[in-house]
Amino acid sequence: MGRRLYDPTDARRLLNPGAVSVVTTSWRGEVNAAPVAWTVPLSMSPPMLGVVLHPVRHTADMIRFSEEFALNIPGPELLRETAFFGSRSGIDENKIEGSKLDQFAALRVDAPLLDGCLAWIECGLRDVIPTGDHVLFVGEVIAVQALEEAYAERWLLEERNFSPLTFLGGTWYAQVREAREAEFEVDAQGGLMEESAEQREEREELEAEETELREQEGDEGYEEMLSGE
Repeated sequence: MGRRLYDPTDARRLLNPGAVSVVTTSWRGEVNAAPVAWTVPLSMSPPMLGVVLHPVRHTADMIRFSEEFALNIPGPELLRETAFFGSRSGIDENKIEGSKLDQFAALRVDAPLLDGCLAWIECGLRDVIPTGDHVLFVGEVIAVQALEEAYAERWLLEERNFSPLTFLGGTWYAQVREAREAEFEVDAQGGLMEESAEQREEREELEAEETELREQEGDEGYEEMLSGE
């Protein structure tokens, strides 16, 4: 395996995939929706998160004016709609109407919530911090909802349609597909021990199953099978 150098701007892509959110906003009767991948938890008490946007984006103005916003976390069934939101500006059109998605009222903010998503986070604006050529919008979380099939204090990832979309760049997206619990042991000195015989056996069985499926289906067929297509 070889290493190669990349441009420093590739750091943003390497720190994705993270769950894609569609930011919805409302101001003086106008609503807007835009996908964003640069989001981060900032605090647990009070619960706060950050959304990073370019300052010239219409969504940035909508958040500044309304002082609130909502994050809608889509699954794979909203792949096309998520990409659509990112391809157009909300200055001249209502992108939510254009997407033909239903919307419903939020609990605490005026911004609409998008039906068909997996989870929804409502925020009040706490701070606006310039960061280079972008702006960090700090939101205090005031309401959270999620589908029981998708989330129970962690993403369950039990079914493809209830796994969040992640952003790879451009028009490329992916999904978080498998939940695995880490099991490990430490030695007398506190160092990490090598995998146990049981763990090694489980790993080897999984690798053998994957190899067999790839041989039966071919690489392309195997990837299609994983994606559920």
